[in-house]
Amino acid sequence: MGRKSLFHPLIVRYGVFMLGLAIMGFGIGMMIQANLGVAPWDTLHIGLQKTFGLTIGMWSQIVGLLIIVSSYVIGKIKPSVGMFLNMFFFGLFIDLFMWLNWIPIGGTLSERIFLFAAGLLIYTFGTGMYISPHLGAGPRDSFMLALHDRTGWDVGRIRIGIECTVTLLGFLLGGPVSIGTLVTALSIGPLIKRFIPMWERVMAKLNSVRSESQLAK
Repeated sequence: MGRKSLFHPLIVRYGVFMLGLAIMGFGIGMMIQANLGVAPWDTLHIGLQKTFGLTIGMWSQIVGLLIIVSSYVIGKIKPSVGMFLNMFFFGLFIDLFMWLNWIPIGGTLSERIFLFAAGLLIYTFGTGMYISPHLGAGPRDSFMLALHDRTGWDVGRIRIGIECTVTLLGFLLGGPVSIGTLVTALSIGPLIKRFIPMWERVMAKLNSVRSESQLAK
């Protein structure tokens, strides 16, 4: 009975989804601690935190909620359970790992570069992990799709426009913009595209293990 419940498809999918969000939060924390620049949305969250208080994770949640509402108003994209889980737990994990103080602060430039690179890899690894169960796109991806549906513009152009806008807003609010911001913008997409197929193979393997356990029964 325990084995059957362990490999229940919803438990597997939501378990992989939540672990992916946790890994993403840890990766973002590493990139923040490296102090070499972060992804555009995180530049905005840090700028909001510096200007208005609260925490980076709380602003990630607040901005995520506003984006969910905007996606529905603009493109009638109905929020999914996965979307709300993404919004809430991603911000929570960022704050948790920052509060636990598990992530070191690089003392030298080489240490900061290593911390940033490792954080970027961990973040994209976790992103591929959370996407693979197909429980719904995150709020920011849904907003991009909503704008695409409303305007008919190319998704790539919309994404570039959104990220340039939030980077500028974050910079004006005091968020970090540096070489790491450019590196992140250029490398996140290709890295995630490499990790998604890997995690989809893992999900297929987990599903096959479940099927084998059912047959054995």
